[in-house]
Amino acid sequence: MAEKVLVTGGAGYIGSHCVVELIEAGFQPVVLDNFSNAVRGEGDMPESLRRIDNLLDTNIEFHELDLLDRPGLEKLFKKHAFSAVMHFAGLKAVGESVEQPLRYYRVNLTASMNLLEVMQAHRVHNLVFSSSATVYGDPQHLPIDEQHPVGGCTNPYGKTKYFIEEMIKDHCKAEENWNAVLLRYFNPIGAHSSGLIGEDPQGIPNNLLPYVAQVAIGRRKSLNVFGNDYDTLDGTGVRDYIHVVDLAKGHIAALKKLKDDCGCKVYNLGTGRGYSVLQMVKAMEKASGREISYKIAPRRGGDIASCYADPRLAEKELGWKAEFDLERMCEDLWRWQSMNPTGFTNGTAS
Repeated sequence: MAEKVLVTGGAGYIGSHCVVELIEAGFQPVVLDNFSNAVRGEGDMPESLRRIDNLLDTNIEFHELDLLDRPGLEKLFKKHAFSAVMHFAGLKAVGESVEQPLRYYRVNLTASMNLLEVMQAHRVHNLVFSSSATVYGDPQHLPIDEQHPVGGCTNPYGKTKYFIEEMIKDHCKAEENWNAVLLRYFNPIGAHSSGLIGEDPQGIPNNLLPYVAQVAIGRRKSLNVFGNDYDTLDGTGVRDYIHVVDLAKGHIAALKKLKDDCGCKVYNLGTGRGYSVLQMVKAMEKASGREISYKIAPRRGGDIASCYADPRLAEKELGWKAEFDLERMCEDLWRWQSMNPTGFTNGTAS
């Protein structure tokens, strides 16, 4: 019988792609989500999961639930014997976190504490946590490896990821039978090759590539490039962009690592190469065949100049390495955007 894995925030962008990989790897995902970053489809099922059901001819179990709802979470754990949890749920916008820090601390930290305590009460001791390269703050050296100092975060979102990591590390020290893999993402982009699922931001996109894609499709007039005076090759911010399917496959590798009674492990998931904002604009122009209008705007609070990974530890210990190049990332993103010009709500994919 397939192992059941609870996926929190599993209807969102990264979570939904991980659900696909879980099913294809032979696991049985049970998804909870509160629709803060997901679109409601037919019969209160998230549209992303409905499409996955059609794509893979499956029937995903879904629960509309907020991790702040402790009784609801207890009820779910009483119903299922989970072998592990993948924890994606949380607020995730850097700029918004600068404007609403208390909301980010309340939601992200309380939700994670609830989850850890309920897992402990129900003897579920295996966790894969969706962390972020923002825990490294302003890089002291590049590329960033897992030994780079953490905690000097430049925004509240990054601080919440850092604090959650510390909670998990301390809990694993206190409880020797716990295993956790903390995955520090760099910048996920792209979409599933089918064009059926992808990133569908609610409201104005907070991340670069969804915004660029919406400009290319005609939903937005132009892109604001936040700062062109950084110490980079063209003055715009440099990031390590990773295909979301590569990222999802990294979670499957992490899930398998838990079976080794690994204790608490930390891995970077990135490609090891950085691209500037303007390089990404050019790459999307090539993929879409359309000119993308942009204008230079002031720097955004909480941003840094450059950030890219040293991903060699994940390759060595997880047997994982990013496969898709920048061209493929942009092609898949454009396929998603062109098939779903207004996102999940009125997309043409079925």
